[in-house]
Amino acid sequence: MITHGKNIKIFTGNSHPQLAHDIANILGIEVGSSDIGTFSDGEISVNINETVRGCDVFVVQSTNSPVNNNLMELLIMIDAFKRASAGRITAVIPYYGYARQDRKAKSRDPITAKLVADLLTTAGADRVLTMDLHAAQIQGYFNIPVDHLMGASMLGKYFVEKGFGDRDDVVVVSPDLGCVTRARKFADKLHAPIAIIDKRRPKANVSEIMNIIGDIKGKSCILIDDMIDTAGTISNAANALMDLGAKEVYACCTHGVLSGPAFDRLNSCAIKELVMLNTIGLEEREDLHKFKSLSVAPIFAEAIRRIYDDVPLSKLFEE
Repeated sequence: MITHGKNIKIFTGNSHPQLAHDIANILGIEVGSSDIGTFSDGEISVNINETVRGCDVFVVQSTNSPVNNNLMELLIMIDAFKRASAGRITAVIPYYGYARQDRKAKSRDPITAKLVADLLTTAGADRVLTMDLHAAQIQGYFNIPVDHLMGASMLGKYFVEKGFGDRDDVVVVSPDLGCVTRARKFADKLHAPIAIIDKRRPKANVSEIMNIIGDIKGKSCILIDDMIDTAGTISNAANALMDLGAKEVYACCTHGVLSGPAFDRLNSCAIKELVMLNTIGLEEREDLHKFKSLSVAPIFAEAIRRIYDDVPLSKLFEE
């Protein structure tokens, strides 16, 4: 709880207001009063209804779909606070949109993750607090401090409490080669081995072949990824594991983007339960029987408290 809260303010845009209220409740303060809407032509309108002069301002806003609207809301809010003489502005971005555009994969590609970093800095952000960037090197795109929280500990704790820790029949599976490091860190929480799905397509218009590196026969498999978007990779991986002899398949991720055919794919695939952190709000639907959402409000609240009190965040990374 914040005990000297006269100089701290938490505000939210429209992307995930419930998370901002949950964070504020844990800290024992109220979410700041603001009106974020649009003019008739679609331009974003921001009105801050209380003084922020000299305050430590935290703006909670994930840049998920609609990505551009949520990003512009965040930029305009930061600019408003800067011009209102806020003491320090921290952009709290549980899910950092455009993170997948982090390098030039082919000629003439933009590096949009760097562009977004420049926009946030130019708008007036003094600091960024985020979770599980798609590529950790995005921290280096900023010329301001970036605190990068990890979601694996929360996901690992859930599966340990569910009884998956220290079991001989549990294996953590990386859905592709790019997730091996994340899978290994997650497996350490459960004291479990890892397996890797190696996907390759022999030639154009030939079905993709999935090879499993590791022993998954008769095992309870837990797939882990940083985000699930259209769910094609995770769904195909789950089905392949079952076809190759796995006993059951669970999946988990930090960011449930869940766009396009994601819900249909996940509900029809072999995944028994999908565990996600609520960095992005989960829409209300009737077909959510296999979806589990864990709140990131406690870890973000503790990070905000430590930033405000100028206390190291290293303990959060150690946990």
